Amino acid sequence: MLHGLLCVFIIGVHTDGIAADTSNADWPAYGGQPAQDHYSSLSQINRENVKHLRIAWTYDTREEGNLETTPVIVGRVLYTFTPSLKVVALDAASGKLLWTFDPGTNEPDASRGVSYWTDGKERRIFAGIRNLLYALDPATGKPIPSFAEDGHIDLRKGLGGDYRLQSIGLTSPGAIYKDLIIVGGRNPETPPSPPGNIRAFGVRTGALRWEFHTIPHPGERGYKTWPTDAWKTAGAANNWAGMAVDSQRGIVYIPTGSAVFDFYGGDRVGDDLFADCLIALDANTGKLLWYFQGVHHDIWNRDFVAPPALVTVHRDGKAVDAVAQITKQGLTFLFDRINGQPLFPVEERKVPSSAVPGEITSPTQPFPLLPEPYTRQTLTEETLTNRTPESHAAALREFRTFVGGEQFVPGTLDKPTIIFPGIGGGAEWGGAAVDPKAGVIYINSNEVAFTTTLVKTDPTAAIGVKTYRSQCAVCHGIDRGGAPPAYPSLAEVFKRKSATQISEIVHQGRGRMPSFPAIQDKTLDALLEYLRTGDETASQNSIPGEAGVPTLPGPCQSAETREVEPGMMPYDFTGYKRFDDPDGYPAISPPWGTLNAIDLNTGKYRWKIPFGEYPELLAKGMKDTGTENHGGPIVTAGGLLVIGATDFDRKIRAFNSTTGALLWEASLPFAGVATPATYMVDGKQYIVIATSGARDPKSPQGAAYVAFTLP
Repeated sequence: MLHGLLCVFIIGVHTDGIAADTSNADWPAYGGQPAQDHYSSLSQINRENVKHLRIAWTYDTREEGNLETTPVIVGRVLYTFTPSLKVVALDAASGKLLWTFDPGTNEPDASRGVSYWTDGKERRIFAGIRNLLYALDPATGKPIPSFAEDGHIDLRKGLGGDYRLQSIGLTSPGAIYKDLIIVGGRNPETPPSPPGNIRAFGVRTGALRWEFHTIPHPGERGYKTWPTDAWKTAGAANNWAGMAVDSQRGIVYIPTGSAVFDFYGGDRVGDDLFADCLIALDANTGKLLWYFQGVHHDIWNRDFVAPPALVTVHRDGKAVDAVAQITKQGLTFLFDRINGQPLFPVEERKVPSSAVPGEITSPTQPFPLLPEPYTRQTLTEETLTNRTPESHAAALREFRTFVGGEQFVPGTLDKPTIIFPGIGGGAEWGGAAVDPKAGVIYINSNEVAFTTTLVKTDPTAAIGVKTYRSQCAVCHGIDRGGAPPAYPSLAEVFKRKSATQISEIVHQGRGRMPSFPAIQDKTLDALLEYLRTGDETASQNSIPGEAGVPTLPGPCQSAETREVEPGMMPYDFTGYKRFDDPDGYPAISPPWGTLNAIDLNTGKYRWKIPFGEYPELLAKGMKDTGTENHGGPIVTAGGLLVIGATDFDRKIRAFNSTTGALLWEASLPFAGVATPATYMVDGKQYIVIATSGARDPKSPQGAAYVAFTLP
């Protein structure tokens, strides 16, 4: 069925608002501007002279870990993070350190940027550091004591239950509108998880000004798309990717992720609004204006993975203000920014139903007819790798043991099901860039397949095994082998960490791993013993509700699974598994990463190229493979598309934004797996990017910021 308002609900639009007071020379927000367009009107660096770029300065954090941060630059000061979540201010022209705020995190963790607020008189930097949102003085880096509780908000509070047992972290910076900072948060992908409420706090006092429930309460829109009283037990449906703001109209656009559990939804039968939605709220009040759900009853971890981008397109000779949302599945949805009307037809297509007992999947899923997909949509025998005859034969043998190959094939019991594009996209958290005048969107994309498998929960398993399989296996695999480098193996974790260190990581989180504060006492001891020995009988059985044993919420049992203890999920997930060849390269044919330019006026491609290289394959003559890439592009009035992102070749590149021709590239000390920023100081334009080595353990390790300018 084709229709123009598929799953879109229009309530009305509040149009009062003020424009953000920002300078064209600055990069004052994550994504460049509140619109998240990754666009700069600077043109001193352009197509003619970009080949002359040289390193202006480097700031070595002297730390290791993943650095995904896009700096904020205001005036001549650059504000950003180190891998261990220290906030630093640098002189943007020299890279000289001005101040450091050290929250005492010590371990590497994830944060993609800070937020900057000013009313022309006062100024504040807001930094999300795990579960705390700090307000810092931009001049000194010191917390502002009049804000909330001695300078910070504990985001665990107000989500229900004992806040000390809640898990939430702010990895993407909050959105600024007037005197509000609007935040979501990163939640666990396994139950128990708090709800993904969207909250707006006053920038001066930290007082809560409004809250939107992404898991609706009784009487709220969407309540009937969940089981009765699901809001009491369901979790996530959270915004972890960031938001975009139309400052003129006073609208905030919020993409959300899936509800827990990511791969089984028998406890949340229904479409599950507002999971996997793009939500438009009145930024002043939190009132719902319109929404669109991109995945109904998600059991594939198909979060809306990046902030949407605001852009103006042309239809029938008229300019239309639009919002573009990219996805993991390689699709772009484009809407009228004011009323949510899709600007290209969206089709609800029939998809396979689940055969897993207790699961009830949606009979249809939405697909836009345009813009054109920026990844392949199916995986077949004909699209497997031909890198070598041996790699092809191995890939073919393994592929024939899998289920699926198309979008939205439900997971099956005891047999791998293909997710393609993989868990990491399609598009990823770095987001897209748009040319607001030309209406062209630029998207870097991954094309790597993953498989997922469900297995029946063993109700007789020991506490440590149960806890590991329900909380840890989703990332680290049911065999503790992980999917390195993104998800490290835990098979020999005790050779790398002490029991105390592991306990701290469990309770506080680390990198992309959320915290699990509910794992305490006997449960924690049993989990540590299992991690140490791998012995599935090493810890004594217990029952949910005993001290320290987390009780998992939700009506998870069906007639076929009633032998599972009350509160336990009936199925375990065996972990993310990349579909690789025996040498560790993707088992599908290249390109494994692409860079795409799509005209949003027509929905058609401008250009598409392979993106990224494996240095060792290039040395053997195998080029244009593309690679996995993380971090997004920026586009400038100088006619450039600038991007790092590639995981393995440690380069930053500038392309002709009209043709896709490579104009310049430079080597980086580590991979530039972050979105760059561009700004001007003292009449000189700079491009800066965060670099780090964590995504490629075979490469040098460290983390540094590198800035380029013309000589």
